[in-house]
Amino acid sequence: MNLTPGIALNEDDGHYYGTRAGQALDAEKVASFVDQYAGTQVRELVLNPNAQRTSYGSKVWDPIWLGYDPDGPDDQPLFASTAPEDVSRPRGWVHTAWQLHKDGIDPYKLWIERARKHGISPWISMRMNDVHCVDDEKFFIHGEFWRNNPQFRRVPYAFNNWMDRAFDYGHKEVREHHLKLVREYAERWDFDGLELDWMRFGFHFRPGYEQEGCEILTEFTREVRSILDEAEKRVGHQIKLSARVPSRPQNAIGLGMDAVAWAKEGLIDSLVVTPFWATAETDMPIELWKMLLEGTKVELAAGLEILVRPFPTYGQNQTNTLETVRGMAASYIHRGCDKIYLFNYMDSETTMDDTQNYQTLLREIGSLETIDGKARRHVVTYTDTWAVGVPAAYSLPANIAAGNREAFRVHTGPATPGMKAKAVLGIIDGSSDLAVRCNGFECASLGEIALSAPIPKFPTHAFAIPDEALRAGYNVLEVFAGADSNIGWVEIDLE
Repeated sequence: MNLTPGIALNEDDGHYYGTRAGQALDAEKVASFVDQYAGTQVRELVLNPNAQRTSYGSKVWDPIWLGYDPDGPDDQPLFASTAPEDVSRPRGWVHTAWQLHKDGIDPYKLWIERARKHGISPWISMRMNDVHCVDDEKFFIHGEFWRNNPQFRRVPYAFNNWMDRAFDYGHKEVREHHLKLVREYAERWDFDGLELDWMRFGFHFRPGYEQEGCEILTEFTREVRSILDEAEKRVGHQIKLSARVPSRPQNAIGLGMDAVAWAKEGLIDSLVVTPFWATAETDMPIELWKMLLEGTKVELAAGLEILVRPFPTYGQNQTNTLETVRGMAASYIHRGCDKIYLFNYMDSETTMDDTQNYQTLLREIGSLETIDGKARRHVVTYTDTWAVGVPAAYSLPANIAAGNREAFRVHTGPATPGMKAKAVLGIIDGSSDLAVRCNGFECASLGEIALSAPIPKFPTHAFAIPDEALRAGYNVLEVFAGADSNIGWVEIDLE
């Protein structure tokens, strides 16, 4: 097993521009953004230049500043649908990207060069179907191709959520629109790899057409691979291809993403399995993916999202912290992933609540050796992306009637000699008259406790897990209710 898989870190299309708005930016200042990742466990910097528009001067797609008047007021047409109190951030993004373009500065070229200087592999990530804020058709980030072609949307007859207005890749025009940007990327920059981010936003076909979609996206991936093969001749080195897909194989293929076929055909070199956004997923089936990829040379990355929630209706936005990321990373590396992939873990704004630990996280969570012996938390979450029509399954909340019990499976990674473990339960309502066993061993009650962030929004009670009870890998917590109880949070902590 590879003990030092390292980290791939995604930088999105707007974060840098929005958070550096108003600063004096020259080429060196822009390039120095990458310096913060030197000497960390980040071995791939994955740069995303697009959503529906690009944050650079594209010749084939709309740049983010299309329609922008740098001398105009905040209520100019581009921002007409943005509330006055909210326009500062969008305008900062647009203006910064526009100014850099005007000054002849290409951030992605500079970041690629600086990454290589630090021994970090530079990648470009392409969002394949971004539909942020499509409830507002006039919002500044939407491309004119999307606005002008509602017939190409996957659910043209209804609107219940953003994904309904995603592009339907069943249309040749949609595929060609996206291939234009792939070609431009390959011609414009000299990168080590291209990521097709199918998880922005994960739904690419009319309901009921996902089976045909598997063939369509496989052919699309072949075309991308062909474009990269041509680019390799120009740059003189291999250009890898990766894809981000749903965390569970049945959901990926059920949404038209036959990633295993791409791997077996030799089209991709890397695969990121991940949730969408609502929560980090702490029990992705890494072992199953490894089995399905057996015989290929494809690297498997475990994708970690920034938020942590125990169930879909939980509501509260809290981010993972150093301890919960350590827990996920330890688990996934122990299960056999080849790297940890961080999404929405940027250096500010869209980042961890405990930003003071950002650099520590980047130096620890890519290796079991650097996680070993440090406090970590293993929180039960859920799968946030399911194929259309497939019933979603969640462990929480769990109503336990008096005299009954409920079991929870928690993967805690490698063995932890010398560390103390406890089970933590958050009680939504009902009785706290609970007893807990871990792998059959009784756990002594520690009473009600206060956790550090992320903090469940209901009272938490802890139970000491005997040293001889905890096992490497999966551990089963059985919760026995003396009276009716509703459990909304479960975790195992090691310290």
